[in-house]
Amino acid sequence: MRFLGQRRSYWRLLIRGAALLMVTLGIYRFWLATDVRRFLWSNTEIAGEALEYTGTPLELLVGFLIAIAILIPVYAGFFLAALDLGTLGKLSGMVAFATLGILGQYAVYRARRYRLTRTIYRGVRFHQQGSAWAYAFRAILWWVVTVLSFGLAYPFQLASLERYKMRHTYYGNLAGSFDASGLRLLVRGLPMWFLVFAPLALAVSGFIGIDWRALVDVLAQGGDDVMGKIEGGNPGLGAVVVFAMLMGTISFVLAALLYPAFQAVVLRWWSSGLSFGAVEVRSQLRMRHVYGVYARFLGYAAIFSVAMGIVAVPILLLLAAVTGVGRSVEIATTFAALVGYVITALGYSTIYRATVLLSLWQLGMESLQLSGLSALENVKATGRPSSALGEGLADALNVGGY
Repeated sequence: MRFLGQRRSYWRLLIRGAALLMVTLGIYRFWLATDVRRFLWSNTEIAGEALEYTGTPLELLVGFLIAIAILIPVYAGFFLAALDLGTLGKLSGMVAFATLGILGQYAVYRARRYRLTRTIYRGVRFHQQGSAWAYAFRAILWWVVTVLSFGLAYPFQLASLERYKMRHTYYGNLAGSFDASGLRLLVRGLPMWFLVFAPLALAVSGFIGIDWRALVDVLAQGGDDVMGKIEGGNPGLGAVVVFAMLMGTISFVLAALLYPAFQAVVLRWWSSGLSFGAVEVRSQLRMRHVYGVYARFLGYAAIFSVAMGIVAVPILLLLAAVTGVGRSVEIATTFAALVGYVITALGYSTIYRATVLLSLWQLGMESLQLSGLSALENVKATGRPSSALGEGLADALNVGGY
């Protein structure tokens, strides 16, 4: 497998897309998503032949509008339920969270079906069967188990959901499968899990022995010198809180430092579990390459931050000098801050896409080794294009992706 795309061309595509996103108030994102996919697909070669993406921006736009039409009554129902002063109102938040979670997982599965049916290789279409609702409820149950297990069930969640997706995935009439072990991923990720959660466990252990009832009573009383009252009923609580904050910070820093390593482990594990009939995939992705990707992102992000700071200061000084004082200054400053926020957000998003996402795609593809390619010679074309509703829902619920 090879990736032939030029990074400079991708940068131009994203910068132009960011500018048009700002001008069109975000509507251009359907065209940008299509351009990005066409770039990635057309520059990815398997055994000398490139992938082809046949989706269109109008499909994504129509799917998004249909999704909005579906979600507006749902949100309205949640709002009206929240106005109820009885049991329904108290449960409305929880019901809304669960419903949107299920809809989000449903959208993830349907969006994957759309992208597969718009992906063609050697004139043969990929496609996906299976029930999106079955996948959604399976995913939600797994997330509950993962949260209750403090993340230890996550490898088994990934393995189970990938098996469901791949056994309903086809390249023509060639069925896919996924045989990677969740236990193997758990063993590889367990040292990182301990490093992240050990400081949190130490922080929690510091609160053992605290008189929580007395603490709640003091907080309920309020008044002056609340901290003094708390310390009086719970000697050493201040030190415990400081220690907990320190351990929380250490845990956060370790999580950030270990995230690229965990991502490399997961990508290599996932890729090596894929197969289509006799065609098997193995990945040789290296952890140091993934760290290099994030180091490049941090470098570009730092340069962009400095540049934005250099540009922002004289603009604000110029606004103050031109508009004088009073309400006009406030309006002009607010407008400038809003424009600056949009430019900054689009800038960081563009840098992330051009460094992290593109590099991970390239590394992921070029690290793959395929065997049994002769099985592709006998594949027959099956399947048909799927609706873009799933993509629209995923976009509206902010769970979309490549």
